[in-house]
Amino acid sequence: MDILVGIASFITGAVIYSFLNTVIYRLPEKKAVIGKGCVCSTCGHDLHMKDRIPILSWCFLRGKCRYCNEKIPARNVFIELLGGVTAVLLNRQFGIGLHAATMFLFFAVMTVITFIDIDTMEIPPVLNVCIFLTGIASIWTVGGISIADRFIGMFAISVPLCVLALFGGFGGGDVKLMFAAGFLLGWKITVAGFFIGIMIGGVYAGYLLIKKLKGMKAQVAFGPFLCLGLAIAVFAGEKIIDLYISFLGF
Repeated sequence: MDILVGIASFITGAVIYSFLNTVIYRLPEKKAVIGKGCVCSTCGHDLHMKDRIPILSWCFLRGKCRYCNEKIPARNVFIELLGGVTAVLLNRQFGIGLHAATMFLFFAVMTVITFIDIDTMEIPPVLNVCIFLTGIASIWTVGGISIADRFIGMFAISVPLCVLALFGGFGGGDVKLMFAAGFLLGWKITVAGFFIGIMIGGVYAGYLLIKKLKGMKAQVAFGPFLCLGLAIAVFAGEKIIDLYISFLGF
């Protein structure tokens, strides 16, 4: 039964994240993300259902469009795989229910934020609004986070980031992301996620400097690192914070 649930979770996650590929490409261009059929981004040919089966279509077509033979970005299938794995991990962590569904929605929005920020260096405001609305819904679907923890989470990271943003350290989208995520996750997970993201981002920035791929003044999208940090913190953030507080002797 666990295997069947895992398979069903993986398929569901992959299908939903396949749709997110469309959102990632269309939202920055202010195109409708629903109500229009899928087309090849190169030749514009309508894609039939057999061309849009998550993961499998890309494999069967050997990563190329059936109609123009142009390569289909490998990122598309990576996102679909990510959706399947995310669904399985969240179900294992929280069980099948509203808690896991809420977190899956949060991860889905963060995935869209990540790749749009990589492509455009911007986070569309509507995505942060979606996270905040998910946070409101989570009052009833996710237990264990008090209203006080949520309000502290809203400001614990976003206020310092807002100050840094005045000096060009972070973008406004990053500030709003942490504000919305703080209400959804509470202060412990948000703080842990921020520092995990900072560490990963710092390592990446150091790598770019060492390899001379970026200069000291070059801009790097930080939203993806914040999202990755928050994703990790959903699974282990509270334990990390509790261990740190215990280590300090409080």
